[in-house]
Amino acid sequence: MLTTLNTSYTDTRAADLAWALGREPLPALATLDLELSGAKMQLRLLGASHQVLLEEDLGSCSETVACIPGSSTPLPLGVAKRVGDWEYEFAARVEMLTPGSFAGRAQELLALVSDHPHGLAGVFPGSPHAFTAMLAQRHDGQVRWRTWHAYPQDGQLVATRTRVGVRVPAGQGAW
Repeated sequence: MLTTLNTSYTDTRAADLAWALGREPLPALATLDLELSGAKMQLRLLGASHQVLLEEDLGSCSETVACIPGSSTPLPLGVAKRVGDWEYEFAARVEMLTPGSFAGRAQELLALVSDHPHGLAGVFPGSPHAFTAMLAQRHDGQVRWRTWHAYPQDGQLVATRTRVGVRVPAGQGAW
């Protein structure tokens, strides 16, 4: 699903993004509710980036990547945590692109996400390449999502990927 977000472009640089786990739902400009093999998930586009809410029988999880006033947790390159009975893994990277490469990559990602039944993308007014996009899936008992946050003025594209799955008990190797 592709939408134009009715707001000003608030997070102006990749360096302004922060990460938080377990936050309450924040006001959303667009949402997509999904049911993925028993997992209820809501993808949320915020005026300041994204939030994912996940609920399963084993518990719930909330991930926020956004410009969070007063946040002291900058966007990490990677996180691995136990959340109840789940293993949570998060990774982020910043791609630096030339203006021509940026436009092509933006079009490619927006086409991929907007045509996907588990995808949500929002374009900010004023630039067709200023967007936040999210794509979710369930695979091998794990829920996974990827996000992209575009900053065309700096040629920066922030890509994140998250995996949440049931923790494997000690002695039962994950291999």
